[in-house]
Amino acid sequence: MNIEIATSLGTSVATLGGGCFWCLEAAFVQLQGVESVVSGYAGGATENPDYHSICTGRTGHAEVVEVRFDPAVIDYRTLLLAFFAVHDPTTLNRQGNDIGNQYRSVIFTHDAEQERIARELIAELGASDTWPNPIVTAVSPAPTFWRAEDYHQNYYANNPHQGYCQAVVAPKAAKLRKVFAGRLKNN
Repeated sequence: MNIEIATSLGTSVATLGGGCFWCLEAAFVQLQGVESVVSGYAGGATENPDYHSICTGRTGHAEVVEVRFDPAVIDYRTLLLAFFAVHDPTTLNRQGNDIGNQYRSVIFTHDAEQERIARELIAELGASDTWPNPIVTAVSPAPTFWRAEDYHQNYYANNPHQGYCQAVVAPKAAKLRKVFAGRLKNN
């Protein structure tokens, strides 16, 4: 299903890919100002992609999350800082054992301001020697976002004891809680 971008009522949208969408979703839902996080696919050529087709790596889609947020509570730059905190932006088409172009690091921007902020932050982080290797995160205009199947939504919340969730998702969610302790919901 194609999701239209809504920016009414003070809501903005960020579309980000940084490995498995379960990890990003579990991290972002914890932040104050984040109204919703939807797992999905973007950046490929296939209409109505599904999980099995994108896992082949042939559709060109990345696993992404669409984050709807209140910019009066959390700004886009802070969302990007959280994004960079919970994944490795220096590995091309890979996050840990998840390998393939569907796991690439990508920022899909919705306007010129988001593009400017993303490119400036990447340059700033690259100059800071935060990582030993160069940042390979792509920045490009937001394509069509395709919502992932229902079983992918809120996956970590619904499956916290599943092996991948314990080994991969939980540590990323915990890292976000540590780095952004003052910006968490229910603080």
